[in-house]
Amino acid sequence: MTFLGCESVSVENLRTRFAVLGIPQGIPYPGRSSAGAAEAPRAIRSRSARYGRMLSHYDFDLGRAPGALSIADCGDVPAAESGSAVRGILEAGAMPIVLGGDDSTTALALRGFEGQAPMHILQIDAHIDYRDEVDGVREGYSSPMRRAAEMPWVKRIVHCGTRGVGSARPGDVRDTLARGNAIVTARELKKRGVEPVLAEFPPGERYYIAFDCDGMDPAVMPGTSAPLPGGLAFDEAADLLTGLARRGQVVGINFAEHYPSLDVNGITALAITRLAVNLMGTLQA
Repeated sequence: MTFLGCESVSVENLRTRFAVLGIPQGIPYPGRSSAGAAEAPRAIRSRSARYGRMLSHYDFDLGRAPGALSIADCGDVPAAESGSAVRGILEAGAMPIVLGGDDSTTALALRGFEGQAPMHILQIDAHIDYRDEVDGVREGYSSPMRRAAEMPWVKRIVHCGTRGVGSARPGDVRDTLARGNAIVTARELKKRGVEPVLAEFPPGERYYIAFDCDGMDPAVMPGTSAPLPGGLAFDEAADLLTGLARRGQVVGINFAEHYPSLDVNGITALAITRLAVNLMGTLQA
């Protein structure tokens, strides 16, 4: 089964504008398991399949029918091959749409952009994921934005949707702000709207979207391991994605931290599908 029922194609034979890539497994912590997130690529593809038949129907999110999206599914790759797979997608001229996996898969995907032009990152997440290490592991799911900040091709990170408590220590917050990154809490976004967040991104530049399901309100994405009330609404997230698409060049997106066993009626997988269609439909307009 493929995303939206699209054609299954190897990275080497890719000829489309968008390419879906699954990275089910990330970098584990000793004695901890995030294996449930490894089921996410399959669950998202399964939930999306019926909507692939509806791309010629009127879409009220886009104000038109999406039409024939130029998209292919490149299947799943293990963590060790993820960077080269993303690099291959970029070299084919396609935009990667990565389906994780826990949030350690975010940094794995970003490594595929080595040698590419600099870019800004929009992180939608309840947490800033800026720990340097946890139990001696520096590539785990609490650290992808810290690792991204060390990548020469990452200009700046905007953490959006933060709230509650997570793995961040006060020093982690100081470190990301000292680098010049920004933190926009979910409460701030709801008070000020989406436009001030988009204004954090210089127009006409390159943007990558790192999307953690717990950045959303659990009513929208219940199938995640760290649900917290007060996250982004669906329309807010969609407006961020499509707003960036109109502001400059979105060069990739990854979704992470979806645990299908914790989902309710496939709502999380459906929301991921709809956000991806909103983004692709806007970019292909």
